Amino acid sequence: MGIFGWLRDQLRDIARISDRAARNKSVEIIEIELEEMENIFGLLVLGSFVGLPSPPMNVALDLMPLMEKELILMMEKVDTAATPVSELFSTFDVG
Repeated sequence: MGIFGWLRDQLRDIARISDRAARNKSVEIIEIELEEMENIFGLLVLGSFVGLPSPPMNVALDLMPLMEKELILMMEKVDTAATPVSELFSTFDVG
């Protein structure tokens, strides 16, 4: 095989490792962008609760089913906001 075969294999391994690292990094970046887009979407639909101008009512109502997860989270936060102990227990998922 010789030194050139060994060198070729080493370079191929380095290329595979760097390719895998670049792919993992790009997936992480896309996941972060998706989370931010969901936050922006939530502000567009539910922004009137915090004083932001809201989209027209028919648009907001059409988009409301897509906000189910955020609405449930918001209602859970409202329920647990009264007592700090309940917030602590909800953090640790103690049932």
